[in-house]
Amino acid sequence: MTYYKHYSFDLWLTLIKSNPLFKKERTKIFHERFNPHTKSLDEVALIFRQVDLMVNAINERTGKNIDADEMYLMVINMISNFSNDFKTVDIELVYEEMEELLFKYMPIIYSDETISTLAHLKKNVACTINILSNTGFIRGRTLRKILKQIGLSEFFDFQLYSDEEGLSKPNTELFKLMLQRVSGLGTNCSLTDVLHIGDNPEADIKGAEIAGIHGLLINSNNVSINTLICQQP
Repeated sequence: MTYYKHYSFDLWLTLIKSNPLFKKERTKIFHERFNPHTKSLDEVALIFRQVDLMVNAINERTGKNIDADEMYLMVINMISNFSNDFKTVDIELVYEEMEELLFKYMPIIYSDETISTLAHLKKNVACTINILSNTGFIRGRTLRKILKQIGLSEFFDFQLYSDEEGLSKPNTELFKLMLQRVSGLGTNCSLTDVLHIGDNPEADIKGAEIAGIHGLLINSNNVSINTLICQQP
């Protein structure tokens, strides 16, 4: 069976997923605070979804990264019918409040198989492991804290996030940075020894293939993470 010397993982909808209560409470806060035209809660929730989808699409298309503070300002501007001049918005304070809310309603580990699969790779396979993730409303610095809190950080040799590098998957340069970090670990492996796992066919699989490494699509196609265990000798 095929096995690899290095495993690279996407994060959102691959290893973790959002807590619905976080998004619900976040919507309430923005509905109450930045809503001069009294939009409904459903309208505010839709605006968050529209900004999220739009920014993801832009980042994937350009290979660059639109940061969390810019995304929150987009949301505020759309809620106010594009009339907010932002002068009264302390965007760093907004982000700090959202980070605090996130720790109250922590992201959820994607499935019961997630930790057992990572533990199997770490224990039974002579390999190294990383996270390579695009970010959105939540910055990489926050995600590092979250992964430590929920017991996932111990499985990874390093973590790379788009907001910290100014690059987004499927940009080949971000995959190259990952491969440079792998080399820095002293792992003697070729491109064909590296597997990137994610839920996004464009950002994860196409990005991996363009970079010359293997890609494995999971979760969005009824393939679970424990297929990695089945691949081991």
